Amino acid sequence: MTQAHSAGPIPDHVPPHLIEPDFPLVSGHFTLENPFDRIVPEACEGPDIVYVPNMMHGGRAHSWVLRRHDDIQAVYHDVEHFSNRDFSALGKLIGETWDLVPAEQDAPQHTFYRQLLNPIFSPGAMARMDDVVRKAAQDCLAGIEGRTSCDYIHDFAFPFPVGVVLDLMDLPRARMREFQEWEMMIIQSGDLDTIKRGIKSIADYLRGVIEERKANPGSDLISIAITAEVNGRRMNDDELMGYAFNFYLGGLDTVTAHTANFVRHLATHPDQQRYLRENPAQIRTAVEEFMRAFAAVTTYRTCSKETRIRGVTIKPGDRVAMITTLAGRDGQVYDDPHSVRLDRNPRHLSFAVGPHHCLGVHLARRELRIALEETFKAIPEFRLDPDVPIESQAGVIIQPRNLPLVWG
Repeated sequence: MTQAHSAGPIPDHVPPHLIEPDFPLVSGHFTLENPFDRIVPEACEGPDIVYVPNMMHGGRAHSWVLRRHDDIQAVYHDVEHFSNRDFSALGKLIGETWDLVPAEQDAPQHTFYRQLLNPIFSPGAMARMDDVVRKAAQDCLAGIEGRTSCDYIHDFAFPFPVGVVLDLMDLPRARMREFQEWEMMIIQSGDLDTIKRGIKSIADYLRGVIEERKANPGSDLISIAITAEVNGRRMNDDELMGYAFNFYLGGLDTVTAHTANFVRHLATHPDQQRYLRENPAQIRTAVEEFMRAFAAVTTYRTCSKETRIRGVTIKPGDRVAMITTLAGRDGQVYDDPHSVRLDRNPRHLSFAVGPHHCLGVHLARRELRIALEETFKAIPEFRLDPDVPIESQAGVIIQPRNLPLVWG
């Protein structure tokens, strides 16, 4: 057995030449450079499959990493050999019994949840959310009116999706900053004790909300989930907690990360920013290219039945990192993958594929499009403030932690 630094021994079946201890896109990695400029392109280079020690949960778990788009796509579809169970294990980290719903379930439980929840997040249902999403964007951007600079993360990219989620879950906007702080403890700290405190704070709060909605149901997405049923079955308390937590967390961090990454790129590419301002109908297509080029999210699968990928044996219990960033930058699938072409309109894996295709994809696309539309209306042509350093998270979710913009 080869001893890793903190996450225990590396299994014997892992070939030593495939161990990549310096892989950069790991939990707790922060940098003062834009990760997409050098770190991501370099992370795309190397063997098609490698084993990364101390990759997950603040360096406390190992994982296989797949570099090829087609291998990642195949694992998304392969429910025979790979399981979604406990890919984040947030509930278990604090000694509780809930899992993220429907993200951490396999069939047949996952099938039940999707049958129950798909109507809530259908294209038609989300299309009716346009006014809610646009008003949330406008409310945030109103605070920037009359200024010539802002921290786009603080002033918009964080509060905008939070506002949408709070409205859809009917949670108090007065506690927005507190909710953001809990989310940042989980996503950005890289420290296990801090992560646990953030999870517990959210879980305790949502548990109270669920009980209140059972007694006084409304038209919000928690109340709808409480009363929804398939074949006479409703979700139990653990399932409702997993659903509420998944929607709360997933609705905040991924939209924030992608919006910030898009705007950071446009701040340093004025020609593309100008083109989209002059051709707003092209924003919808541009969002798909941005989702490919700036895919930010890593999730995990656990091997449940021995299999082989690229001639490498993956054994039960092994984790596999599903790094959408690498899938979107695969030169075997995309021509000149590190260049952003606004007319490319690519198919990509940034919302996953297969049974676990993102439940909130129609809402997320709507948020990302409206975020750019309303930002262009509210802020003149912007650029980065050269005097303010930007710290970025470069693993699990790739995003800047601050984004200083200036204009005028």
